[in-house]
Amino acid sequence: MRKLFVGALALGLMTAYTVMPSFAANINDVSENYWASREINAIVDSNIMSLDNGSNFNPEADVTRIDFVDSLLKLLTNDNLDVKIQNIFSDVKATDADYANILRSQQLGLVYGYPDGTFQPKRVMLRDEAQSVISHITKEQVTDKAILNNFTDANKVPAWADNVYAKTLAYGIYVNHPDQKELRPTEPLTRAEAAVLLAKLRANASLIQRQYLGEELESLLAVEHLKVSKKAECDEVKVTNRRNIIMEGNVLEIAFDERFKSVEHQAGDVFTFYNKEDIVTEEGTLVIPANSKFYAKVLEIQEPKWFNKNARVYVQTCKVVLPDGQQVALNSKPAYKNYELKEGPWQTAGKLALYTVAGAGVGTGAGVGFGFIPSPERVGRGIAIGTPVGAAVGLVTGLVTKGLNYDAKSGEEIYVILLDNASIMK
Repeated sequence: MRKLFVGALALGLMTAYTVMPSFAANINDVSENYWASREINAIVDSNIMSLDNGSNFNPEADVTRIDFVDSLLKLLTNDNLDVKIQNIFSDVKATDADYANILRSQQLGLVYGYPDGTFQPKRVMLRDEAQSVISHITKEQVTDKAILNNFTDANKVPAWADNVYAKTLAYGIYVNHPDQKELRPTEPLTRAEAAVLLAKLRANASLIQRQYLGEELESLLAVEHLKVSKKAECDEVKVTNRRNIIMEGNVLEIAFDERFKSVEHQAGDVFTFYNKEDIVTEEGTLVIPANSKFYAKVLEIQEPKWFNKNARVYVQTCKVVLPDGQQVALNSKPAYKNYELKEGPWQTAGKLALYTVAGAGVGTGAGVGFGFIPSPERVGRGIAIGTPVGAAVGLVTGLVTKGLNYDAKSGEEIYVILLDNASIMK
């Protein structure tokens, strides 16, 4: 049974990366409500930052200079750059695990060393230092420093960083949590804050100066199309040399992995869908192979109400796991009005028909009983009167009862609409 999209959704502009939905089970210490959850998931999913052995991100931990360098090199696709310079740092040895990346940073001109000839890789990165790096590698722009006056602690920005902040604020590549009016420029940069900065930088990759980008820079090869539903807000799939990007607003058709009954579930439950067939663009590019698993979470269930209002089920998918094991962030909701799943008018009409038929049966019996005098004429008259009266009573009774619970069979298909771009690596 297919349930068609009838709601409206405004599309956002395409970004250079796909953000993860707000809940992801693979990061133990970042909840779905954490302020930087989306950016952290995006950066981890892109392998720009990583988790520890316990699958923790440690969002409140400080970022060291070498941590920032490692992540920035990955973002710029320069983490395999051939090193062609000599080591000039007294505290960096060829046997150090970070030796190559420190020299890569120096060769590219990303994070510089100190006047005393040291690099100090384990030193904590400050927020203004990170902004300085971002300002340095992005395209030049003349910006009025008055933009700093939008923040209550503008006077804390060091004089050398005035132009730095003016530029990065204008580009929107900055972080100001938890107080939106504070920059806190001289405080240590946390891993969560670094994830936000890196996610914003990647989303604005077109602003990065070419000399800092690796040769394997992502390039757009084609724009192809999915034709799952004519009412989809978007049908584009952007094909690059690295990935296929299903754009926000596309509609996909997926099926329940097991029977789903609203009376047996509650908010927070996780369950799965799958796609019965390969999801392929009209131009022939395989996007999502058949039998991929779509993981979803129950957001809310509204019970049936009197006067035949059916139950409403609100769910959201968080990821899809392909048959080869690749996990892809896929943020979608049911593609219907208000993003809700509910039984349709045909099921409601069937329920009312049952009440009507049952009422007619009762009315017929009653009519026969009232007319049961040895006279066929009176029996016939009782049936003629009792049947329509009973049917009317049955219909009225059906109308004032509670509505139906939601019940989807295993294999039943629904449409879902993407709320973010979904990126499948090649």
